[in-house]
Amino acid sequence: MKIVSDVQKGYDASSRGIASANSRSEIAKMGEVDRFSLKELDELKILNGSMQNSKILNIFRELRTQLLNINKKKNFVCMVASVSQGGGASYVASNLAAVFALDKTKTSLLIDANIYAPSLGKLIIGGAETGITDYLSDSGLDIKDVVYATGIPRLRVIPIGENREAAAEYFSSDKMQDFVKEIRTRYSDRYVFIDSPPILDSSEARILSEVVDVVVLVVGHGSVTQEQVEAAIQIVEKDKLAGLVYNN
Repeated sequence: MKIVSDVQKGYDASSRGIASANSRSEIAKMGEVDRFSLKELDELKILNGSMQNSKILNIFRELRTQLLNINKKKNFVCMVASVSQGGGASYVASNLAAVFALDKTKTSLLIDANIYAPSLGKLIIGGAETGITDYLSDSGLDIKDVVYATGIPRLRVIPIGENREAAAEYFSSDKMQDFVKEIRTRYSDRYVFIDSPPILDSSEARILSEVVDVVVLVVGHGSVTQEQVEAAIQIVEKDKLAGLVYNN
């Protein structure tokens, strides 16, 4: 395991194949619907470059560096999952996506696949009608139909959607495989983060771990045993496990 970091759950706010230059030009042209104020980012517990507490920001920047090194500077699809309920995976996934988007040469896509406790819709400006489960179950939907702007520059979100009952089947489908391939390869400077259900408590997380490039496990402080952490590690393919993030 290559990542071992401690983060705080809250903080005080007082296409491969596309030329790099063209990709950066497209990023520069990305339209933003609106931007969250610093107060709104604080309330959402989202990192930003102007925050006064630089310690937590620097921790996530270091995580960004480690993930880039692990993936040899190439873009990737990363699943973030807690070992068990309440570990803080949504917080870690959101802020990993946010810190990648701080780099003006990169974009982030954050996918809410946490069918039991979806939370990423709060980042979307103007609300959302469809999400990942709708896309996977409806052949009439295109990927662009489920990608939404957020109040964070260069960060997009795909919410969970309404058709969650058969999520395990959707996530294990050929369409899911094609979806992951498409979002990874369409833009060479896009980094994708999937907020997953807890890995010990759901079959969906185990299925998702098979279609992503890397997995980050979040260990909630005082909420899991050493045995549970070891069991979670055993579930993930050895070459996909980026490491553990200890969430205080």
